[in-house]
Amino acid sequence: MSDDCLFCKIVSGTIPADIVYQDDRILAFSDINPQAPTHVLIIPKRHMATVDEVRSEHAALLGELFVTASKIAEDQGLRQGGYRMVVNCGEGAGQSVFHVHMHLLGGRPMAWPPG
Repeated sequence: MSDDCLFCKIVSGTIPADIVYQDDRILAFSDINPQAPTHVLIIPKRHMATVDEVRSEHAALLGELFVTASKIAEDQGLRQGGYRMVVNCGEGAGQSVFHVHMHLLGGRPMAWPPG
């Protein structure tokens, strides 16, 4: 945990969030500034600031992000219409909270390339 990390504060319960899914290693919650009808952030409870900190020993944990995204997509009824998963790395890529996280977006058509 990082004392100054917004997402770590959500994991600890210091900051409330609309929790969509939780287990002992993963937390998923609704984005407070949604970019689609469904916009869920999926995070490891373990703090890693960016994907640049990911090592081979984190492979199973990060794989769980994808498994969780698929479960949430099914629960939210997104599978038939499709959905997008996004992971940003660094400020220049749009990362604004420095805790590894995946955006799950769905419920509307997605353009490519993204804006």
